[in-house]
Amino acid sequence: MLNQTHKVKNLIKKSICVGACILSFNSSAGEGYFGWVYSLDLQPEGKWEFEQRLQLTRGQASGTYDLWQGRTEMEYGVSNDFQLAGYLNSYSINSSKNYTNSEYCEQENTTCTGGYGVPGSESHGSGYAKTGIDGVSVEGIWRITNPVTSPIGVGLYLEPTIGHLKNALETRLILQSNFLDDRLQLVGNLVYEVEKLKFDEEPIEETILDVVAGLTYRFMPNLNAGLEYRFHNDFDGYSLSNQTQRAHFIGPNVHYATKDWWITAAMRTQVGGQCWAPGTAECSDGKVWDSHGRNEYIVKFGMPF
Repeated sequence: MLNQTHKVKNLIKKSICVGACILSFNSSAGEGYFGWVYSLDLQPEGKWEFEQRLQLTRGQASGTYDLWQGRTEMEYGVSNDFQLAGYLNSYSINSSKNYTNSEYCEQENTTCTGGYGVPGSESHGSGYAKTGIDGVSVEGIWRITNPVTSPIGVGLYLEPTIGHLKNALETRLILQSNFLDDRLQLVGNLVYEVEKLKFDEEPIEETILDVVAGLTYRFMPNLNAGLEYRFHNDFDGYSLSNQTQRAHFIGPNVHYATKDWWITAAMRTQVGGQCWAPGTAECSDGKVWDSHGRNEYIVKFGMPF
């Protein structure tokens, strides 16, 4: 009887270990649980991952505005706490009569064509459409403390971009805490980015200071769902002295993973925005336009190898 009890206990222990291993694998490092929030789940040392992102920014003040942005990425774990990645960026713009601001359209009660990627010379045409390769980016993430072993994970992110539409240097401070045996993750990013927009006749220099944050909860071994928020701020030039935009975005995310691949989908809607000079032409109806829409959608697919 004692021998049988011992076997049952061993079986339970083995089952718990196997289950833990499966759960651990299903939440393996490197998966993108969020649409726009960066976490500290990095590729293990010596591991590669292919990742494809596709984002749609849709709808502005009127007419049509669809901005598709694709990013084809390869990630590599240089060490367990440092990850490098390279991106090939692409875009497709379809814009027509989407602005109503008289300051931009130069006439009351009329519409004109504008938005990110649309040259000012096209503002009074019937519409603008263009598709192409934008450029390349390189990304590095250094995990200073691991949220699996520390109460708060801390990391630094750096991403330079050279492109047809813009050149940019993006930095992030990444904070992450895991709860409930890592089933619940709370993640926040402080984003500081300087960029030069190049699609208009005169280049535009601006600075972005954003806070993006989100949570994700693993309801089943393969399935996570959660929520993301963005507090967006634009400034004229390469300083924080002259703010031109502020906007808020919020929406859900969902993540599904198998042992060979994962996929994440997320959307967020603009719940309000405000502009100040010299950026007032980019606002109307209490929302911020240019590179933003009424709604934004993103799908990310990853395959480690």
